[in-house]
Amino acid sequence: MYLSIKDVKPLENYRLLLTFENGEKREFDMKPYLDFGIFQELKDLRIFRTVKTSFDSIEWENEADFDPEILYQKSIKID
Repeated sequence: MYLSIKDVKPLENYRLLLTFENGEKREFDMKPYLDFGIFQELKDLRIFRTVKTSFDSIEWENEADFDPEILYQKSIKID
């Protein structure tokens, strides 16, 4: 079972602050993904900053999205 994302905020240097349904806050670094497919468009900071929650995950205005399980596994817990 995975945790849904309840809030997302874009941060500097292509990072995201994610809040999961259990209240846990985690930071996800998008930089490793910015050279692939639709994620290349997120290099444009205007598009990157359009990130929002969508159902149980996140998406951008260009319709790029991410699996919530990957977001949790590849992010770092924030104290």
